[in-house]
Amino acid sequence: MKYKETAVIVEQQEIATDIFSMWLQTEAIAKEAVPGQFISVYSSDKSRMLPRPISICQIDREKGRIRLVYRIAGKGTEEFSGCRAGDALEILGPLGNGFPLKKNYEKVLLLGGGIGIPPMAELAAGLPGEKLIVAGYRDGEIFLKEELEENGKLYIATEDGSVGTKGNVLDAIRENQLSAQAIFACGPAPMLRALKAYAAERGMDCYLSLEERMACGVGACLACVCRSMDVDAHTHVKNKRICKDGPVFSADEIEL
Repeated sequence: MKYKETAVIVEQQEIATDIFSMWLQTEAIAKEAVPGQFISVYSSDKSRMLPRPISICQIDREKGRIRLVYRIAGKGTEEFSGCRAGDALEILGPLGNGFPLKKNYEKVLLLGGGIGIPPMAELAAGLPGEKLIVAGYRDGEIFLKEELEENGKLYIATEDGSVGTKGNVLDAIRENQLSAQAIFACGPAPMLRALKAYAAERGMDCYLSLEERMACGVGACLACVCRSMDVDAHTHVKNKRICKDGPVFSADEIEL
């Protein structure tokens, strides 16, 4: 079930350059949301009609709050970054399909790249079993380190080598000789493409959360689609809507 409501900002702070953390008071969405889902946040500027999709970083069901961690990427997110505690935002959610939490894996790899790192915080809290978390950053501006360490063993990769492994999340997996039964990941398409191939080579289950520009956020406009491995009666590749059928998919469902 999804809700459209006016949520009050409880707290907002900049946690890295152009990366903001925002807690929203929203009892209904906090009650329903699961790791991997997102919400749509509407601008108060009526010239920007389309909402901005932002993934859910953490859920506090007891206090009826959700946490968003987002990067300034345009006028909409720049507007949100200027909000303060007590301000209100119109939101819609929870949206999309989240990560599967009922799989009985003894050990899993959770992989986040850039702004794909925030969903890993709630996922690490919700998944059973041992969790090896690999977070990939551009440089030494590390965010969400403490939150990730609360629910798993954290490994860091940075593109410039300033912290942890120099390179990407796959480099960190190889350097630290990490192994698990399944991969859960969120990040840019090249990263997910590489992880899909890596998992296939090793016979690992793999679940990917796709980052994509969205318009309506509810599957009506078909602006955010990816190719499905399914074929229709005429053997043409089908499209799946990332906002509604995803954003989380089993890697063997989709082409990247």
